[in-house]
Amino acid sequence: MTAPGALLRREAVPLLVFLLLAAAPLLGFSHSHELTLMARAMILGIAAVSLSLLVGGAGLVSLGHAASMGFGCYAVVILDAANIVEAAIVVPVAIAAAALFSLVTGAVAIRTSGVHFIMITLAFGQMAYFTAASLAPYGGDDGYTLYARNTVFGRDWLQDRMAFHYVCLGLLVLAWLLCRVLLASRFGRVLRAARENPQRVLAVGFNPYPFRLVAYVIAGAVGGLAGVLLANATEFVAPAYISWQRSGELLFMVILGGVGSLHGAILGALAYVLLEEQLAALTEHWRMIFGPLLILCVLFLRGGLAGLLAPREAARHG
Repeated sequence: MTAPGALLRREAVPLLVFLLLAAAPLLGFSHSHELTLMARAMILGIAAVSLSLLVGGAGLVSLGHAASMGFGCYAVVILDAANIVEAAIVVPVAIAAAALFSLVTGAVAIRTSGVHFIMITLAFGQMAYFTAASLAPYGGDDGYTLYARNTVFGRDWLQDRMAFHYVCLGLLVLAWLLCRVLLASRFGRVLRAARENPQRVLAVGFNPYPFRLVAYVIAGAVGGLAGVLLANATEFVAPAYISWQRSGELLFMVILGGVGSLHGAILGALAYVLLEEQLAALTEHWRMIFGPLLILCVLFLRGGLAGLLAPREAARHG
């Protein structure tokens, strides 16, 4: 059994991050732009945490993870067009749609590995992208503007940016806890063992396939939840949300934060969004600076931001 002191030290970084995000609006970061920026970072953090479950936990590098977010977004859009805006209906439908998409595509993709898995997930993601672009009743290529944000039990609490900030934070903590508990369980141990040596796992009586498929579906469901929040944050949904470039951004957030570290994915999302924002304020050609910076981070931050902040723990836990 882990001692409370050791557990606290191991989780010190994520706890500090959550506390800082909770305190930020109370410490002066309460302007509309700042709250919007933090909400976007936390929403992408939820998606990055779910992708980290796949990459770090199961060794499944997906280039189509943004499609699960897209299913969450378009569930909001389709229900909005039908005048259904209650979160108690929208959220379960979005999560179920994203989970079903992940189940169907994962059942095929997980039978492969390595580059083949990457390319199949990319193909499924692009299929979702082109499907969304063809949905003329929901904006097609031009996108769809929501009439309003979802209501919560009939109340428009999500219209308040401060309330929305804490909703995003609460769901980010829940997503992190879910993935953290899964990886610490017997299920997670089988996943990690299969990542290292699938043949040995088979030899001791476990078939890695159903474990990987369940992880893939859970990651997709959490991505669908992030999609609901993203649609509400922007009040606009477009096929670009599903593109392979967005999947690549999520994958980079995981790598930047530290592969194998769930809180590293959150750090990566926060760093990515803040760096993008600062460079865009400096010059319209910010991508010419952003690209080389990302390459340098990959080359020199081998353990990611999580390893930089807690190198001993990163080395001990991989």
